[in-house]
Amino acid sequence: MPTELRQAASLFSIRPSGYVPSPLLILRLVRTVRAFRSKRDRRYADPAAPDDLARNGRDRHWPGARSIILDGVTHSYSQAHGVSSPEGLDPADEIAQGSYSVYDLSLRVEPGESVALLGPSGCGKTTLLRLIAGLERPLAGTIQLGERFVSGPPGRGGSWVAPESRRVGMVFQDWALFPHLTVGRNVGYGLERSKRTAGRSAEALDLVGLSGFAERMPSTLSGGQQQRVALARALAPRPGVLLLDEPFSNLDSSLREDVRSEVRRLLIELGITAVFVTHDQDEAFVVGDRVGVLCEGRLAQVDTPDGLYRRPVDPFVADFVGTASWVRCGASDGFAHTPLGRLPLGDTTGANGDGATSHGAARTVDVMLRPEQLRLTQGTTAEVELVEFYGHDSMVVANLDGTQLRVRCGPDPEVRRGDSVAVEFTGTSVVAFA
Repeated sequence: MPTELRQAASLFSIRPSGYVPSPLLILRLVRTVRAFRSKRDRRYADPAAPDDLARNGRDRHWPGARSIILDGVTHSYSQAHGVSSPEGLDPADEIAQGSYSVYDLSLRVEPGESVALLGPSGCGKTTLLRLIAGLERPLAGTIQLGERFVSGPPGRGGSWVAPESRRVGMVFQDWALFPHLTVGRNVGYGLERSKRTAGRSAEALDLVGLSGFAERMPSTLSGGQQQRVALARALAPRPGVLLLDEPFSNLDSSLREDVRSEVRRLLIELGITAVFVTHDQDEAFVVGDRVGVLCEGRLAQVDTPDGLYRRPVDPFVADFVGTASWVRCGASDGFAHTPLGRLPLGDTTGANGDGATSHGAARTVDVMLRPEQLRLTQGTTAEVELVEFYGHDSMVVANLDGTQLRVRCGPDPEVRRGDSVAVEFTGTSVVAFA
């Protein structure tokens, strides 16, 4: 037992019946417990994390930014919802029957890197954040922050570090500001009370562009300002890792674009390690250095935004990260034989990796065509079915021999519904899946 705890325990050792400790003894107990907690927190803290951000500067690298390493992480639905397994199943049996929220997921995030997790509702994005933060425990696999293992499977000798000792900041979807506290007190809520608390709060508010807002109440702020207060609160303790759970979902579209660009700029400036969860492709591509697509608790693909868009590993990823038209056709000798003509198959994964680009017998494939790979020309081979106007550009849906093709055009496509047109392929190669 640590010395501090032995001292605290001795204060309330065997006493005569009805003994009431004096206020002095209570004060000694409180001070002893505080000293123990302070020593414990220093023991768990990342030694690379400096105490004074101003001393180290914040030109490029957030002090103490750490890597995140997930290895084979699995989490069951009953764990996620805090209920018993259906029909009395052991969580391991749930996994065997496919009842999991996260399954055998491995991911490495480098120090200072921003990774966006993209996927539909219920795919395990938020559960994964909660696992990293320590709000959930994995059924299998390990989680490592920096050089330290913080999570392992329960009951099997796995390591475990409490959430408050992980140096992880989190921005919640609803921001979770305390309405009865000022902005400054909201930001400083996670800091230990000291003379420097106000300075740290002011510094965090300055980072997000809200200097002078410390005495305001949350109810007097706009949605964008409240979001930045939540971000400042997460940054104030100078975490080694920042987690963001769909923080822009409550903002209107125009404000969302401004705020996400500002957050991206801040992440780059600080060099902090960040994991950002969203179901919006545009947000993921703007904020993430890399983007991971989740599907039913599994990590389908992790790549740069450009690589993910141009070289998806399967049709699910291709559809989820962008608009695509699909043409089912034959392929042989490195070409897909489509209604648009013979299109060269690119060197990519998916069906191409299984031989779609190989020379020899034909096989049936599904060819992915991005809207920017197509162009409308004069002709009568296709009919315009729909024109979608977006202001900065437009999308034309044309029917070619029963196949709908989406073509990206300028802000004035000069075609109307029912017009006859021709569609040409302008790309260099296509991605196909068997």
